[in-house]
Amino acid sequence: MSNAVTAETANTNHTNNTSIDNAQYQPQLIEAQQQAKWATDKRFEVSNEPSDKPSRYMLSMFPYPSGKLHMGHVRNYTISDVLSRYYRLKGFEVMQPMGWDGFGLPAENAAIANQTPPAKWTFENIDSMRAQLKLLGLSIDWSREFATCSPEYYQWEQWLFLQLYKKGLVYKKLATVNWDPVDNTVLANEQVIDGKGWRSGAAVEKRDIPMYYFNITDYADELLDDLDQLEGHWPSEVITMQRNWIGRSAGMEVHFPYELAGESNTLDVFTTRPDTLMGVTYVAVAAEHPLAQYASEHDEAIAQFCALCKKGSVAEADLAKAEKIGMDTGLTVTHPLTGEEVPVWVANYVLMSYGSGAVMAVPAHDERDYEFATKYELPIKQVIDIPVGYFDDVEDDNNRAYTERNIVVNSGEFDGLDFEQAFAAMLIKLEPQQLAKKKIQYRLRDWGVSRQRYWGCPIPMVNCEHCGTVPVDEQDLPVILPTDVVPDGRGNPLKNIPEFVNTSCPKCGNPAERETDTFDTFVESSWYYARFASPHDTTNMVNKSAANKWLPVDQYIGGVEHAVMHLLYARFFHKLMRDENLVSGDEPFANLMTQGMVLAGTFYRVNSDGSTTYYFTEDVDIDYDERGQPIKAILKSDGQPVTIGKIEKMSKSKNNGVDPQITIDKYGADTVRLYTLFTAPADQTLEWSDDALKGPYNFVKKVWRIASEHIQALTTTNLSLESLNNDALNTDNLSKEAKALRRKTHETIGKIDSDLGKRLALNTPVSSLMELANELSNFKASSEQDLQVQHEALIDLLIMLSVYAPHIGEHLLEQLGLDTVTLNYPEVDESALVQDMITMVVQVNGKMRGKMDVAPNSDPEQIKAQARALEGVAKFLTGEIKKEIVVPNKLVNIVVAG
Repeated sequence: MSNAVTAETANTNHTNNTSIDNAQYQPQLIEAQQQAKWATDKRFEVSNEPSDKPSRYMLSMFPYPSGKLHMGHVRNYTISDVLSRYYRLKGFEVMQPMGWDGFGLPAENAAIANQTPPAKWTFENIDSMRAQLKLLGLSIDWSREFATCSPEYYQWEQWLFLQLYKKGLVYKKLATVNWDPVDNTVLANEQVIDGKGWRSGAAVEKRDIPMYYFNITDYADELLDDLDQLEGHWPSEVITMQRNWIGRSAGMEVHFPYELAGESNTLDVFTTRPDTLMGVTYVAVAAEHPLAQYASEHDEAIAQFCALCKKGSVAEADLAKAEKIGMDTGLTVTHPLTGEEVPVWVANYVLMSYGSGAVMAVPAHDERDYEFATKYELPIKQVIDIPVGYFDDVEDDNNRAYTERNIVVNSGEFDGLDFEQAFAAMLIKLEPQQLAKKKIQYRLRDWGVSRQRYWGCPIPMVNCEHCGTVPVDEQDLPVILPTDVVPDGRGNPLKNIPEFVNTSCPKCGNPAERETDTFDTFVESSWYYARFASPHDTTNMVNKSAANKWLPVDQYIGGVEHAVMHLLYARFFHKLMRDENLVSGDEPFANLMTQGMVLAGTFYRVNSDGSTTYYFTEDVDIDYDERGQPIKAILKSDGQPVTIGKIEKMSKSKNNGVDPQITIDKYGADTVRLYTLFTAPADQTLEWSDDALKGPYNFVKKVWRIASEHIQALTTTNLSLESLNNDALNTDNLSKEAKALRRKTHETIGKIDSDLGKRLALNTPVSSLMELANELSNFKASSEQDLQVQHEALIDLLIMLSVYAPHIGEHLLEQLGLDTVTLNYPEVDESALVQDMITMVVQVNGKMRGKMDVAPNSDPEQIKAQARALEGVAKFLTGEIKKEIVVPNKLVNIVVAG
């Protein structure tokens, strides 16, 4: 049962001068009381049992347990919570869960720095962040909480991995990675800085190591086509980013024949521009390609060059920026159309792991090939017609590759053909000779999920010298990660733990070794949303009936920085789980909102050595202008000025982050929640300003005062809270002011309902609530009927406010005698919206001279006569009336001569 004040006790309270009457608004006290009440009542826990209510699953992207909340977290989870509370009031059974993305590299780095096990660091941070989240008053079902680094969770991704392995959707192959030769570890692309390891400073090498892959390309067409289902429900830019990442392109696989050591073979390349085939002047291969390896064995210079190519990052972005270097192997392949010999170069910009490890180079029509050919003085042959004057405005002589489609030239029998015609003609000629075939290729590549790191989910495979790679038996799951390990950053410590490594082969029983690689942490975050439906199920990865009740997620909320990888992998996993009969439907997230970043001002000094020191906002005294913009900043510690910098994303490096705890302690969680959503639309950036918090804070205090004065006014009447809350309002003979207040109340109910339920606009409802509060504050009740209207408006205001500011909203509703557990969103009374009188402005020669009340849509002639009769108007009608203009229901303008 709710702890809300009952009607009976509320009536007694209001006649006995309750605490609300005289007490000042104390958010810390009220918020602690409400949060304790919600926890005791398990207010927001929901069941998986069937319900008469429609279900609604609201989910914000779960956090990495870094130890402290930041304002980005606050904004993200407040958005989800506002929508959750709104839909509960609308009669939905709402699930809003919370968990922790527990594995990851930051925990290992912190463990190295602090000499503590990542598990200990992670779970301590979870405890800290859970307490911080609860201070926000989020309506979370904490009974569904889990951390992805617990065996109870990750055992199920191990189980799914085994099912996929059986189906051939998991395979193992060599992959090129960034290798730190000092720390003996694989580096993520972001850990390579200027070609060196972020920790050791050693020059990074490329190294081929065996890795496990999910065959996501088997689902590429479905992942691409199903984006059509999300049109209008996901941001269009996110859908575009997903389409571009998958990157389906139709092209041609062309075979360049060659003979090597007496054996015939072909060099296979994929191209989306077969119309340029006659412009090929060389081919380039990766250092690991068989042709490059053959050349290395016969030429020490080439061998040294190939070794050089194995240094540096393997990231596409780094390769694009790197200087293009190469070496002629001395080998050739045969052009499939001309029969001419084409030189084979080994180049650093070609990777063996991408496609076939070879590209055909057309310098005249590809910028990268043009740069390379110009550097090494290789032939450049134009085969596409270039419009006259195309390069007239191009100042860079290194950028004269014409990359557009046009008519084929200098190509013999193919001259004069456009792209489609040339594509078809070349395929007709080459395909019968088995020198080409049409092919669909994707930018998307299979997902390499092996990570040579300790703090992650163990891959459930065993390496046996007799049987090779063998999957762990399902009954032996989970393969549990040791949690008492303190990594030192030099290689994977699992390799040095005999108790973990040494095992027996599930197939032959002989001694074997466990796989010491762990899963990419994207694996954990790719299916957590589904586990929330049945987080404690010990027999299924996802309980199908629970999944059918809650999935897909009705509203998913998170940063746009996750628009590609996380969302793509989650969509992939949903399809995998669907095909295992664990979930239904094709997509995991029915609707997606990407919230904007939180920005804040920066304050700094440039030091004598050229370095910059940034200061925390709380360490600076700031003067603001009338628009709330900082104009002067003084460092508190020495009284000297500091420079006011740019508005930037909150970050530790700029010391411009705002600690939510400090702000909540000062203003209360309700004010912080209101501010984060009121100041800017949820999908746009929010510029944080401590000074601007005063607006929402004053609004909350105004609501407190209005409620306090209303209860005080009731003590002098015969009206009881029970009758006010339960009896129908008599709307006969309402005063003009009472009608206006009711109209504003019910307009606000309808507008906020539309904003949240249809438009997903979260900032404008706060403005509407502020406007209604102003109307209430200005309303002067002069009768019991006026008090009844005031009570209705106040109750409706507080119900709608409780969506944004739940602590004060529910506290005041309870003080006013309502059970907050059973509340519903107020309904619009259409009769209250009907205006029996409207106020029209009367102008004379364009200047306002009076106002008058008339019935809506009154006869224009009657309106003109009434306007002329106004005392404040008549005295200005001293000349001939030339014209009378009536703007229906708005104004009258009388034009007078002279």
